[in-house]
Amino acid sequence: MINKIRLAIRNDLEAPAELREFGSGWLSGVAALVVSLAALLLLLSWQYPSFFSMKELSSVHQVSYFTYIVQGLLGLSFVLACMNMILRRNRVLGFSAICIVFLATVLGEIGATSPSASTNHNALGLDWFVLNILFTGLLFVPLEKMFGRLSKQPLFRSEWREDLFYFLFGSVMVQSLTFLSLAPSMAILHHTGNWAAFRQTLASQPLWFQVIEIMFLTDFVQYWFHRAFHQIPTLWHFHAVHHSAKTMDWLAGSRMHIAEIIGLRGMTIIPMYALGFAESALHIYILLVYLNATFIHANVRFNVEWLKPFIVTPRFHHWHHGIEKEAINVNYAIHFSWLDRLFGTYYMPKNQWPSGYGIGGHPVPNGYWQQFCYPFKR
Repeated sequence: MINKIRLAIRNDLEAPAELREFGSGWLSGVAALVVSLAALLLLLSWQYPSFFSMKELSSVHQVSYFTYIVQGLLGLSFVLACMNMILRRNRVLGFSAICIVFLATVLGEIGATSPSASTNHNALGLDWFVLNILFTGLLFVPLEKMFGRLSKQPLFRSEWREDLFYFLFGSVMVQSLTFLSLAPSMAILHHTGNWAAFRQTLASQPLWFQVIEIMFLTDFVQYWFHRAFHQIPTLWHFHAVHHSAKTMDWLAGSRMHIAEIIGLRGMTIIPMYALGFAESALHIYILLVYLNATFIHANVRFNVEWLKPFIVTPRFHHWHHGIEKEAINVNYAIHFSWLDRLFGTYYMPKNQWPSGYGIGGHPVPNGYWQQFCYPFKR
């Protein structure tokens, strides 16, 4: 029964274009499902913070109007679900949203008292996942719809479920991943006290200048880290997971093997902490690199020619993912494209985009766990 409902939801989300037109009830159904799930996850993170909430967001849960926000989301979802059931013959999205609203209401009644703040620093960040996907979705989905290079590419394109799971996994495990960066950084700081004067000098610089320095330093490291993952066969098997995406959009950038994520953080964030840059500068950089990574994978046709010799643009990075022979082992930089010019890996044919994306022969299987195991198989 559950499998039938899941399949029905998937089929309606991936409905043909003629069944997704404005006024068909599809948009209201999708919105109802997304809003109801967001409300449910926020409610779980509020009721059970030691399991589902980031400690950095504990102050958000303590504000007096937090429950009103959740109730407002549930009410909005119910209205949207009713619109879906009125306008659409296939009512599975609206019906599913109403079921989620009912479940959230019951859970809210069971735990009506405000819980204490979370003390578990390894809790799953469900609240961070909700805020993260709502922020990036509300930012990039309209951009792709208004300025999409492939205007007919649907929101729920092929393999969207895999990439959404990568997004979920990266969000809910953010505290554990942060700990893997902070623990070695703190150990280095503890055993290198003689660097105190140098660190103080770095941290006393203007904040904006520190962010620029971090971007230059990390992009130099990321260039060679990225290049190594392309040119060393053992490492390529991990990076191939990222390149297995056959469609480029705002979700595609989240597809990355956990081993590569840990390695990349270890080579970039840990040295920046150890050098002594201000924590606020590092937080700004992390936000910038996250938005930049989402943007350069997005399905947008922005092609600012005068910027391409200096910074990475979507077309520059799309060529890195291109399936053409010329696109193999080029355009490694994440922020500054002149690094590829400097080291001979720059490729940008004028006003052209790749004809497709992925890896020749498409050897990487579909599905998160199959892709997780792929690098370890012969």
